[in-house]
Amino acid sequence: MKINEKNLCAFAVSATPVDKEGYLNKRGEVNKNFQRRYFILKGNLLFYFDKKGDKEPVGVIILEGCSIVSEDDEQFSFKIEFHGANNRSYVLGAESQESMEQWMKALACAGYDYMKLMVAELQRQLDDIDVSLPLQGVNTPIPPPRNRHNPFNKPESNPHQRSHSMRSTGSNSSRLEDSQIMEDGNINAKNSITFRELHNSYGRPILKDFNLWKHDHREKNDKNIGNLISF
Repeated sequence: MKINEKNLCAFAVSATPVDKEGYLNKRGEVNKNFQRRYFILKGNLLFYFDKKGDKEPVGVIILEGCSIVSEDDEQFSFKIEFHGANNRSYVLGAESQESMEQWMKALACAGYDYMKLMVAELQRQLDDIDVSLPLQGVNTPIPPPRNRHNPFNKPESNPHQRSHSMRSTGSNSSRLEDSQIMEDGNINAKNSITFRELHNSYGRPILKDFNLWKHDHREKNDKNIGNLISF
């Protein structure tokens, strides 16, 4: 993205989130007196205005490659000091010790280098958490299994476990052996039921009825088609 003065002015007064804002005293570059300016910090960009509510900033400071240090010769003052030759430093003054410390902390955390260090530290902490987690099944409690009845499995030895009832179809071929059914219609827990037994008792009659219905349906369709052709 191309950045120019117009883009910066629009960004300064836009509705984007503000990290910190307020009045500070700024020492001039030529005139060493302090002048009151309204500062807005957005990311690593520190805008300053003549007063709050102005539509355009007077200037902007890009907080990269700099250090935030306190000024001993001025009360509640600190410096934005850029490294390298012929780089300008900015001296700012707050109204109290608390305000000065808050501004210094916010400006020191605004640069890309600080964000990079924070991401690396968070990644290290995340790696430590992953290593310290116990293995599944060793120290982690395992929830008890749900008591679901499966007629294909062997019955449990617990006599209090309830088994689901199975309805018969009414024909001799679809009824289970009397020894496998209790008087109340439930499966006797003494005998296990295999898939083959269930298929022979329930599946085969259902398939037989379905095949008969499909055969009758096909004959009706063939008869209707023949009537249309003869007509």
